Amino acid sequence: MRNIQIIDGATNSVYDIFAATDEEFALIFPAGTDVAFIDEVYRDANASQLNAAFEAIWSRRLVKKDAMGIHGVLFYELEEKKAYYPTRRDEEAVNPNGSRLR
Repeated sequence: MRNIQIIDGATNSVYDIFAATDEEFALIFPAGTDVAFIDEVYRDANASQLNAAFEAIWSRRLVKKDAMGIHGVLFYELEEKKAYYPTRRDEEAVNPNGSRLR
């Protein structure tokens, strides 16, 4: 199982972590990536397959203190964050001017 943290633009968002099977994770995060945006996920994959995967994933919320790492981050509504993750890899995050964040 792989853990996905949900970062939502909603004011009352709590950034939950959910467990996904390797197959579900691969539907959301193309090979080598660990950052995704929900609009791109649905643009690039089969919606019915994704809906089934998310239904299963949402049933596997983890208590944060029990999570053994975060393997992917999925953004909802936060279009402005795309500029920071051009490669969709967290360790390669950059400022909009291209300078590294880390």
